[in-house]
Amino acid sequence: MARQPHIIIFNPDQWRSDVMGHMGNPAAVTPNLDRLVHEEAVSFSAAFCQNTVCTPSRCSFMTGWYPHVRGHRTMYHMLHPERDEPNLLKILKDNGYFVWWGGKNDLTPGQEGMAPYCDIRFHPKPEDYRRWGCQPREGNHGGQQAWRGEPGGDNFYSFYKGRLDKGEDAIYCDGDWAMVLGALDFLRSYDGDQPLCIYLPLGYPHPPYCVEEPWYSLIDRQAIPARADHPENWQGKPSILKGICENQGLQGWTEERWTELRAVYYGMCARLDHQFGLLMDTLAETGRLDDSAVFLFSDHGDYTGDYGLVEKTQNTFEDCLSRVPFIVKPPKSVPVRPRVSDALVELVDFTATVYDLLGLDPGYDSFGKSLLPVLAGERDEHRDAAFCEGGRRRGETQAMERESVSAQGVVKTGLYSPRIRLQITDDGPYHTKAAMCRTKTHKYIMRLYEQDELYDLVADPLETTNRIDDPAYAEVRLQLKERLLRWYMETCDVVPRTPDKR
Repeated sequence: MARQPHIIIFNPDQWRSDVMGHMGNPAAVTPNLDRLVHEEAVSFSAAFCQNTVCTPSRCSFMTGWYPHVRGHRTMYHMLHPERDEPNLLKILKDNGYFVWWGGKNDLTPGQEGMAPYCDIRFHPKPEDYRRWGCQPREGNHGGQQAWRGEPGGDNFYSFYKGRLDKGEDAIYCDGDWAMVLGALDFLRSYDGDQPLCIYLPLGYPHPPYCVEEPWYSLIDRQAIPARADHPENWQGKPSILKGICENQGLQGWTEERWTELRAVYYGMCARLDHQFGLLMDTLAETGRLDDSAVFLFSDHGDYTGDYGLVEKTQNTFEDCLSRVPFIVKPPKSVPVRPRVSDALVELVDFTATVYDLLGLDPGYDSFGKSLLPVLAGERDEHRDAAFCEGGRRRGETQAMERESVSAQGVVKTGLYSPRIRLQITDDGPYHTKAAMCRTKTHKYIMRLYEQDELYDLVADPLETTNRIDDPAYAEVRLQLKERLLRWYMETCDVVPRTPDKR
């Protein structure tokens, strides 16, 4: 039997699809990704996540299930093996892979151990930092937050932190750097016979927006494309966006400040590209690159100033949130035609591609479609529509994420409170359940308690004009509504393969 390929999963958090050089963005600095796509990989320009926040998206792409299949619509509902919920990492481990996990979780229950999912869950030790020649630094979420300014100020909820001071060190050795350096060390030292799965769920470019030199100054501020603006009084948009905008308090920001915030985000992406390049170089140095299937994708995107907002929401699906980078380099033995493909794909296709690559039946039914034929260049059509979903029903308190509220019922002044305070109430329709059906030309969003949305993506790529009540789009609205219904019918549940005794 042929040796199974190594599976390398480079999984940044909150990276927008448009911030890559090979996507035509003149301000993006991603030479390593650009070179890989030119020589060895396929980058999907129309790849979509299935939920626009971390945990539901990760539960989806690690199973091949949509969030509605088992109710994964909240940051506090992970994958449970005792409930017969699969997990790619566990399946790989059970099938002979040595799984190395370095980075965030947002996937498995925190009250349980990690042993079923990985052989090593990496945590750096003092001797690691000494070997790397740098001191440990706080992550972009941690430590003192004096950079926010005083409550009520117009930076308090902006997530803008700016340039990181690395002192005399070559890098600002935060959690991401520690995980990348740990992965490089492991690749150089591993001498076992098992095929490897390297899982790097990194924190960048998730806000706060901050990065060290040289990446802070690397971005040409003048080359950054224009931001999307919101319609007057948020006409046609869901109410949560107007509420978040008012709560974040960034209405007085000048375009110069927005450009600086966006440039820092671009710098965070450039740092990730550099780290990815180090990983690829080490795979080549250790003789593993040709035998590796490399997957780079993000769980969701980021507003980064579009519509006057920062960060993300759980139940809105603008392309800046739902469209993600998705790059696949197969092993050298698998056919590939390197290019940027405009095939519509979803992150649920990730697991299906891994299973197809390995010739593995995972033992459960899922909804992904293998990308191997697209990688080979046999076709550039994959799906007729992509789907994303989120939000909650009225009274669904377990999906309000009240875990972010104090024991006294007070919304904390954390960075997320402008959004959280809207999610924990039924006084308005802010957290309404919603689902997106997107084709290459149109986007339809059904909302449970609010006006639906319909965008003509050819005429209005920034999604600023809701055409849901426009008679000229009546036929398109009907077609997409029926397609959404068929999607729900096809994917509403899964039946376990093992029957019970009667």
